Amino acid sequence: MTSDWRMDRIGTALRGENPTVMRRLTSGFAVIGDVQFLPGYSVLLVDEPDVQRLSDLPKAKRLSFLSDMDELGEAVERACRRWDPAFRRVNLEILGNKESFLHAHVWPRFEWEPEDVVRAPVWLYPRERWSDEQFTLGPQHAVLREAIGNELDRFRSTT
Repeated sequence: MTSDWRMDRIGTALRGENPTVMRRLTSGFAVIGDVQFLPGYSVLLVDEPDVQRLSDLPKAKRLSFLSDMDELGEAVERACRRWDPAFRRVNLEILGNKESFLHAHVWPRFEWEPEDVVRAPVWLYPRERWSDEQFTLGPQHAVLREAIGNELDRFRSTT
C-alpha cells in the first residue's frame, strides 16, 4: 500500500482508492485500521470530509452514523469472537483529537493483552506498538478483514 491515500482518507474512499475500505455503509465507510496490534481494529469514516464533529451532522445523518458504528462494532465482535477464543469485548470511541474529520474507532479487546493495559484504554499502549512494523496492516490480516466484511454483509442483509 502506498501512503498517499492516508493524506485524504475520505476522498480516496469516495473515489474507490482507499485500500483499507471493507464496506460502504449508509453514512460512511467501514475501514480496517492501519495498525493491528489488536487484530480486527476498525474505523468508521464519515462520508463528508468537512464534517469534524458528530454534532455537525443533521440529526438523521447523526443517527445513521451512530447506527453504522453499532453495526461495525457488532461485525468486529462476531468476527473476532470466532477468530480468537480470548476475545473479550469491543470498545467504541469517537475522539477526533488527531484527525479533524469525524470517525469512530472500534477496538476489539482480548484476554491475552498485557496485564497493565488489558483493562485500560487502548491509548495507554506503549507508543512503539503503534509504529512497530509487525503490527502494520498487511496481507496477514486478510482473513480477519474478510470475516468482518462478511459480518457486515450478513448484518445488513437481515435488517
